[in-house]
Parts: sequence; structure tokens; C-alpha cells
Amino acid sequence: MIYTLKQKFIDNLILLMLVMSTGGLLFVFNRNIASISFLTVLIVIILFLGGTIKKSIFNSSLLTFATVVILGLINYNFAVVEQTTNKYLFYLLTAVLSILSLLHFKNNRNSEVFLIRLHSVLILVAFHAFLNFITFFFFKNNLTTISSVYHECETFMHLFFYTPERGIVNVFGFDFCRNQGFFWEPGVLQVFLNMLFFLEAFVMKKKKGILLFITFLIITTYSTTGLMLLLLQLIIYAKSEMKKNIIILPIALSLIIPIYLLFNLNMDSKIQGEKESSFQKRVFDLTQPLFIALENPLTGIGLDVFQFQKIRQEFYISSNSAQSINALTGIDAKVEVSDKGSSNSIMFLLAGAGFPSAILLLVMFFKQQIVVEKKWLWMVIIVISVMSEPLLLRPFFFLFIISGFNQMFYKITSHKKLLS
Repeated sequence: MIYTLKQKFIDNLILLMLVMSTGGLLFVFNRNIASISFLTVLIVIILFLGGTIKKSIFNSSLLTFATVVILGLINYNFAVVEQTTNKYLFYLLTAVLSILSLLHFKNNRNSEVFLIRLHSVLILVAFHAFLNFITFFFFKNNLTTISSVYHECETFMHLFFYTPERGIVNVFGFDFCRNQGFFWEPGVLQVFLNMLFFLEAFVMKKKKGILLFITFLIITTYSTTGLMLLLLQLIIYAKSEMKKNIIILPIALSLIIPIYLLFNLNMDSKIQGEKESSFQKRVFDLTQPLFIALENPLTGIGLDVFQFQKIRQEFYISSNSAQSINALTGIDAKVEVSDKGSSNSIMFLLAGAGFPSAILLLVMFFKQQIVVEKKWLWMVIIVISVMSEPLLLRPFFFLFIISGFNQMFYKITSHKKLLS
């Protein structure tokens, strides 16, 4: 079957909106309009630009939708504090966007096409990130402030975005602004750049030169998590390539050693340097929600972020528990309370949904069938990513949970059909 230019455009548009809806500033500053526009685009594509929906795919998607709705209703009605309806409607919209996106690719394309188009969109993200990094040096004195209720940043022509107030870093005497590309912070950009590195290195396997380009861009984010994931991927890639060509070894070492030194420098500044507060907040986001979940194990405290913020302000980890955490991690945790949301979306899910629902969603997350080549490494990348950024319950990552449910129900309905 011929894959037309129109089909490529449609698929690129869906993938671009999936990525942008997961940390992109387009959705941060225009959340309602952008989300409704994305939903409208999906409905039009599925109803008028796609093929007839296969019954098995429709049934598995419908069962997935019903399951997610039931889990949401249980959480909404039985959470320990009253929840905001609008927040759950937004979660419902997220689920619908993910389900319809997956339905389109399963019905009209396949997983291979999904990854090819994701690769194309992430290449676009990478080239914008490169321009974003370079542009700052020329126009840093001509930036304007844009803000919404939840976010504020500096921009040049609404094309390039920066947060100079907390983003300027000095590395070996060189000052630069941490690169955030299209996204609300550098930590989100590095997630998608590491995904691009994975696709280029282990799935597409096209051009080795582009890996150097991606490596440079991940360094410009100066993200601890990003550098760690990059190091891991470089080591695995070098190991696999050395089996084919031993000359790769000196090239790999010339990359791995300086990045390792940069990672150590970054870690030192966060553990005991000027960035310590950021690191302490992440340690706190790893531990406090777990203790909240242990006190509310069945249905959690609810997934309303505002209610979560209120509860965590008054929730203190006991001194014995704090000492145990310090002994296990070797880190002297100094943050005792916070009024902000959690950067760790897996721990937030445990605290908000309780253990039964959270574990079910995470099992489906690991059962995803979108990326199957070197699946273990892909899962390491996205699990660490959602444990460092509040991204799990946003459309792109929620798509992987939906994929797990979809695959399970597809097998069940197909098995029943064979039996009948």
C-alpha cells in the first residue's frame, strides 16, 4: 500500500500534537483551546480521513475507555477529600486523546509507522532546540515575558523560549541558558531528545552523525536525568557497535568520559551546591507521596493536583521514617513540607489513586506494545522520565498505558471470537 504525502502529514500532525500536549508551551499557555483543537483534529481524521474502523479495534478501544472511566469514577467518588470535577474532566479528555490517537494508528497504520513519524517529529523538536540554544546568545537582551496562571518564561518572537532567572549555568567557564526548546523546562526537552537518541540508535539506525547532534542538544539542557540517560544509552550503543567495529571504542570513550565528568559536576552542584534545593525537592517528591499512599492505600487522596498540594502541606514524614530514608539513600533529606505539585508522576499516581488502581495502570504501562525493539531500554528511559517530571498523566505517556489495556482487551475479544 502506498503511503501518501497526505497520510504522512496527518500522522505527523497527530504525533506533533501528542508531544506538544505533554509539556509543550503551546498547551501550557493555551491548554483549553489547544486540547479541544487536538480532539477535533482526531475526530475529523478518524471519521473522514481514515478507513472503516475494524470491529476488534473498536471493541478493545471501547473497553479501554470504559475501564479508564470506571477507575476515574471510583477515584473521584471514594477519594479521602472532595475532588474538583473540572480536573477529572481534563483527565477524561487526556484519556480520549490517547485512545483516539492509538485507534488511528492501529486501524489505519501500524506501530512501525508510529515510530517513523515520531522520529520525524522529534527531529523537528531537535532542530528547533538547536536554534533555541543559539538564538539566546544573540537576543538575550531583547526577550519579553509571557505568563499564564501556572507558568512564566521569556521569549523571542514567541518562537524561542527561556527561563534565564534560574536557567543560566556556568560550565568550565562557559555561560549559557539551559535549553528548554518548545517545553516548559529543560527537563522535559531532554526526555524527548533521549527518546530521539533511542530511536536513531536502536530502531532507525540511519545516520551516526545525528547521534552526535542529539548528544550535544541533551548536554545543552544540562539536566541531571538527561545526562544520566544519555550516558546509559551511549554505553549500550558503544557496546553493541564495538561487536561490529572495534574502532568505535576510542570514539565512544571520547564522548562518554567528558559527559560522565559533566554529569558528576552537575550532581555535585545539586547535592551540595547552589542547585541543592532542586535535588532536595525531587528526593522529597520521591518519598512523601509514598507515605501518603501508605496512609490511604485503597483509593488514595484523589488525583486533583490542588487537593494534593493542600494535603501535602500538612503531611509530615515521621522522624523515624525520615531517618530510615536517609539511611537507605545516603542523602540527608532537608525538605519537610511543600505546597507544590509532585515532579514524580509515578509517586503522585500512588498517592492520588491508591495502590490497586495505580498498580493496574503501571502494569498496563509496562505491557505497552508500541515500542517492542529493545523494549527494556525504552521502558527504563520513560520510567525514569516520568519519575523526574509530572508527565505520566499527559497524552503522550498515557498513550502507553492505553496501549497496554488495548492489547489486553484485543486478546480477550479475539480469543472469545475464536471460541465462538
